[in-house]
Amino acid sequence: MVASSIDFAHVRAGRDRFFVWMAGVFVLIAFGGFIPTYWAKLAAGSFTGTPIHHIHATFFFTWTLFFFVQTALVASGRISNHRAWGLAGISLATAMACTVLLVAIHSMQVADSINRGDAGRRFSIVSLSALVVFATLFTLAIVKSRRVEVHKRLMLLAMIPLMHAAMARVFLTLFAPPGAFGPPPVFVSVAPGLVVDLLIVVAVIHDWRRRGRVHPVYLIGGFAIFAVQVLCVPASATATWLSIARSVEALAG
Repeated sequence: MVASSIDFAHVRAGRDRFFVWMAGVFVLIAFGGFIPTYWAKLAAGSFTGTPIHHIHATFFFTWTLFFFVQTALVASGRISNHRAWGLAGISLATAMACTVLLVAIHSMQVADSINRGDAGRRFSIVSLSALVVFATLFTLAIVKSRRVEVHKRLMLLAMIPLMHAAMARVFLTLFAPPGAFGPPPVFVSVAPGLVVDLLIVVAVIHDWRRRGRVHPVYLIGGFAIFAVQVLCVPASATATWLSIARSVEALAG
């Protein structure tokens, strides 16, 4: 009887359509943000990326859809199905992390080839720091998988850094000066990141209205995401970061 009550509470706690709606927003951002720089060019046969870019895109778009399905399973009370697919999610997230490293290395190599090597290494902090934030939040979410209220908020926050690249493509399309080439300055990544961070504000408001208070996960995790975005700008110019970036680049041999 006690076990049944716990299971019922677990299901009831997970049945929050808000997370399904948020997952839907993530899908729209991920696919919509890359229309001008990936999907449209892919359809026109003018995309010039390497195979790793296609693999990277496939994993990340698949992850976004996977996250949507997982939230829908929980919202419909199909917790056992959600858990059964959990290992697949861990495998997919691991593969994603590997492709982030490979794409970052490739970008630094391209920057080297046009004599913009240090600029490329400075800008690599954007994707590599986002990877660290995602990996940290995702790992904590797995560790806390039995604590539903913590787990689902950590997973939502883990999606935020993954959306920055898509939003950055929107800013690139709208505001990049004609003829711009090579790695951009790191500070241009802040504005798109802050726009995506507004989704954390939406989650905070939802918590406040539904629970009468904001869950600490949003406060701590949200602040960490914001701090990393902002601190990337000064950190990218340091000798320490350039040394780290060179070490990452050297992994390619």
